Amino acid sequence: MDHQPHVLILPFPAQGHIKPLLSLAALLCHAGVHVTFLNTEHNHRRLTDLQALSTHFPTLHLESISDGLPTDHPRSPIHRIPELISSIMSLTKPLFRQLLADLSSKSERPVTCVIADGIMSFAIDFAKELGIRTISFRVFSAACLWSFFCLPKLIEEGHVPVRANDDLDCTVTGIPGMEGLLRRRDLPSICRQELDGPTLQLFIKETQAMTQGSPLILNTFDNLEASILSHLAPLFSKIYTIGPLHALLRSRIGEDVLQSLSSFGNLREADRSCMTWLDSQPLRSVVYVSFGSLVIMTRGQLMELWHGLVNSGKPFLWVKRHDSIVGVEGGSTIPMELQEGTKERGFFVEWAPQEEVLAHPAVGGFFTHAGWNSILEGILAGVPMICWPQFGDHQINSKWVSDVWMIGLDMKDTCDRSTVERMIKTLMEDRREEIIGSMDGIAKLAHDCVSQCGSSYHNLDKLIEDIRQV
Repeated sequence: MDHQPHVLILPFPAQGHIKPLLSLAALLCHAGVHVTFLNTEHNHRRLTDLQALSTHFPTLHLESISDGLPTDHPRSPIHRIPELISSIMSLTKPLFRQLLADLSSKSERPVTCVIADGIMSFAIDFAKELGIRTISFRVFSAACLWSFFCLPKLIEEGHVPVRANDDLDCTVTGIPGMEGLLRRRDLPSICRQELDGPTLQLFIKETQAMTQGSPLILNTFDNLEASILSHLAPLFSKIYTIGPLHALLRSRIGEDVLQSLSSFGNLREADRSCMTWLDSQPLRSVVYVSFGSLVIMTRGQLMELWHGLVNSGKPFLWVKRHDSIVGVEGGSTIPMELQEGTKERGFFVEWAPQEEVLAHPAVGGFFTHAGWNSILEGILAGVPMICWPQFGDHQINSKWVSDVWMIGLDMKDTCDRSTVERMIKTLMEDRREEIIGSMDGIAKLAHDCVSQCGSSYHNLDKLIEDIRQV
């Protein structure tokens, strides 16, 4: 029997989960480990660069499983995610159990380790039943994960659920290590659900399930979240901090390989025309606007953001997905001042090669939803941020950006043109030197941790060594 390690990786089927876990898969393959990466059939069809992935990583096997939804179901944006979760829990779960049993009983290279997204704890349960070692992976920050562990205490103290008529600026107690820092509005968005809300209960259950003897992988780095990691450490047998994963991947496999995988981990094809447009813009002048793959906004919010951007007088590159606008209030007419201002200084694309955009010398600010992948990509590129958080971990990430790391501004729970304009001018002019000073320091830490002597580089080696000890 072949005793080489064979790792099965199961991401939650969303862009922000697939990319970091596929980065981990590539890193393991680069070290000679055999990996089966299990996407849903829907996302497997959408994943770009499949041929190039197979060429560069011959020990990577891409497998797919049904998510139980009809082919024409949109699955995203965010308001469709509960249907996806429900379908996974009822229909994908038993299919996974059978697939894992089949893969683990193979005489040639059976699965020896399962790395599962933290919200897919059923994979951990099934693996343990079969005597396969397990590791949990969480795609957000240590700070967000720690707040999820503290949910029972927050409920007990009456901070959760957060309701619309509550004082959102009330300081939250009940999360050790964050005393005096968080307000109710900074808690993860699931805290705004009622106690019997299915998503809130799911997160409480899934978070507790992660501690059942499995080690944990986090896409963060020690120097970024050391104090919070010290609170999480007692809950797990081991924590491997190996972020920023996209930077560690570049450090390990080299720039040339990554350039041939230009759409690595993306479910959407990037419009590269924006890179040519950026080439024509002055140094550090452009505000890059992207709210990720799931955020939706009303037409009213779109107009306020657009007016604020145009009124700021700064050039802007905006990733505006066709599925990101809901409702048609106010009609479809675009005011003349927006048309003219955009013609002069703006550029729209459906999707952008974000890491390349942030690394472009013309980009001076990042207007983001504060998803964790985007935060890490902004940090590595050293680009200060304006955060407009919408759901999930965004609220807590944006608080850290503005008040802990001081590398940007937090615009949560508001969206009006005057605030947008003021925030852009503050970021690009008034407080630019101060924020850039903080960002330069943190960006250096990020680059250091993925270098050969860095903590994340070393922690990946430990992870690979542990996986090899079958």
